[in-house]
Amino acid sequence: MVQFIEGILKIANLFLAIVAGIIAATLFKVSRKKELKPWMFLIVALIFFAIQEILGALRAFEIFSTPYLTHVVPTIILVLLVIALILQINMVKK
Repeated sequence: MVQFIEGILKIANLFLAIVAGIIAATLFKVSRKKELKPWMFLIVALIFFAIQEILGALRAFEIFSTPYLTHVVPTIILVLLVIALILQINMVKK
């Protein structure tokens, strides 16, 4: 019973990650303005988060597993978040 619930939650998580990636991809049109430039990095980080969730679901169902992708993608997300934060701070200071 527990494995059944865990599987349902992972499938729901996968679906929500795909929806979040699609929403993030559509936000690129809005973030073309100069004052929203830091948000472009945040949108790319959200897309990488969706990729990380998809990779996690594939690993959980033992469909695809690679040890280094689980560390590379979160590192990319963290770098993008830091860049977005620094750009936003610099923009507010101006």
